[in-house]
Amino acid sequence: MSEELPHPVTGRPHPSPVPAGTDWPDEPARPDTPIARSAAGVRRLAAGSRDLATVAARVSRCCACPRLVAWREEVAVEKRAAFRDEPYWGRPVPGWGDPEPRVLVVGLAPAAHGANRTGRNFTGDSSGDWLFASLHRTGFAELPTSRHAGDGQRLHGVRLVSPVRCAPPQNKPTPQERDTCAPWIAREVELLLPSVRTVVALGVFGWAATLRVLGAAGFEVPVPAPRFGHGVELTLRRPLGTGAITLLGCYHVSLHNTATGRLTAEMLDAVLRRAGDLALT
Repeated sequence: MSEELPHPVTGRPHPSPVPAGTDWPDEPARPDTPIARSAAGVRRLAAGSRDLATVAARVSRCCACPRLVAWREEVAVEKRAAFRDEPYWGRPVPGWGDPEPRVLVVGLAPAAHGANRTGRNFTGDSSGDWLFASLHRTGFAELPTSRHAGDGQRLHGVRLVSPVRCAPPQNKPTPQERDTCAPWIAREVELLLPSVRTVVALGVFGWAATLRVLGAAGFEVPVPAPRFGHGVELTLRRPLGTGAITLLGCYHVSLHNTATGRLTAEMLDAVLRRAGDLALT
């Protein structure tokens, strides 16, 4: 751990990475929250999580992937120059938003100097700026920005989850890391299914992860799996018509996509408005 530095919102001192059980805003864990140290440990702790709060707490202490643990903590100690006077979260990032959402947004989110610094999905970098501005324009977010945990931001009717909860080097988790982390999102989605009506999948990675999770939850996924595309809609049903979810594809809010114009603000707003409309039907 590094020296203690003041949190940008609360001013309270924290080391980097932040230990569990501190007064960091929205800290989900306690010092005695169990830690998953292997793929088998993730499966066991995820399956035994009785509610979203338990999932979040256990996610935030996960140490199952050695490469990701080393990277997130190295970044938290070395820091980017622009943030050298701030503490870094430096731990896995739980899902965040409405606990009973009608819309779920799934996509890779923990960036090294974004969520790995702030402790909140899609927060503290340009991708988050794009997403939260759109969520605000479409009525899901109270504020047009998400700067840091504790900044007063709130989501209504939507929740953000990532298939991989740690910031990976070059933003590229390995297949093994993806699969090791998968039980966390599987359990979180299972707990959210009673309210969710629409899922927005950001990018190919989010699309494939959503199809795997919903297939495991009993939804009928076509074979071969439908290909990702921006604006693509897919309705997935459980056998005997016991429930349906509409999956929407959306280009990821990555800097590459937004800077090149592949994804515009209007395109992103249109997908989120469509998701909101579908969630009400």
